[in-house]
Amino acid sequence: MKTEKQKMLDGELYNPYDAVLSAERLRCRELCRLFNDSREDQEIERKRILSDLFGEQEDVMIQPPFFCDYGSNITLGLNVFFNFNCVLLDVMKIKIGDNGLFGPAVHIYTATHPLSAVKRRLGLELASPVSIGSDVWVGGNSVICPGVTIGDRSVIGAGSIVTKDIPADVFAAGNPCKIIRTIQE
Repeated sequence: MKTEKQKMLDGELYNPYDAVLSAERLRCRELCRLFNDSREDQEIERKRILSDLFGEQEDVMIQPPFFCDYGSNITLGLNVFFNFNCVLLDVMKIKIGDNGLFGPAVHIYTATHPLSAVKRRLGLELASPVSIGSDVWVGGNSVICPGVTIGDRSVIGAGSIVTKDIPADVFAAGNPCKIIRTIQE
């Protein structure tokens, strides 16, 4: 029989109140609190906290406050930057390529709930992974919804709600986010 964590990572309905998952979220919240309370001159301490949160990551720059659910489900490429007040609900994998730029208050969600009210009343949740390519810039106050893939070198305009995949090399914006034009290098 699968554990609730395995169901979660497999994209199946799971119980988020499971003791193992609750303990992992509590650990993550404590690490986020330590990071958010740290000072800019505590670079070594901040790097240690981020390493505890994500595993060995290099060249990541995060402006606090920053929040996530587990940390361990986030994979960051090289030279990734998150501005203030970003939230990553990493119930399932969030993969971000190299040279990613995320404006203030960007939210990335993998967590979702059943459409059925009966199942929602049972407290069950599910998730879909998010993949963001290399050299992507996501403007401030944007939301990346569960299951979305954003291709390399694309730009997401500020305030966008990304509900569907965005291909490489485009500028896309709006609610819902739509392709505006191709980016020519």
